[in-house]
Amino acid sequence: MDRPDLPHLTLNSRQTRSSVMADKPQFEVPESVRQMAEQNVEQARQAYMQFMEATRKAQSAMASGARDIQDRAFRFTQANMDASFDFASELAKARDVKEAFEIQAKFARQQMEAFSQQAQELTRLMTDAAQKAQPKR
Repeated sequence: MDRPDLPHLTLNSRQTRSSVMADKPQFEVPESVRQMAEQNVEQARQAYMQFMEATRKAQSAMASGARDIQDRAFRFTQANMDASFDFASELAKARDVKEAFEIQAKFARQQMEAFSQQAQELTRLMTDAAQKAQPKR
């Protein structure tokens, strides 16, 4: 849009706004600013790489901890099932009701103790896994 009140801004028939803008000298970014920008990019890259490494280590520690917990829980399940089958076998051999109750009471005490120890062990493993997953400061 030509403005008659500003004759120096009017365009002739061959000029466009972009061609007039192209004729003006371009602003050159000083070398020191370019160097500073490059340094900032490199620092950001280094910070990102450190963050990703810490994340990878935490993820690896969590995965390792989860594997340990899963393995231990599997072994506990196996031990509890073995104990249950042993109990059933022993109960089947009971000669009378009194002996059956004694076998049942013994099994219940043993399993309560086993469950308590297993819960403590799983809690310890979970705590260890959480601590290993914490980023080091």
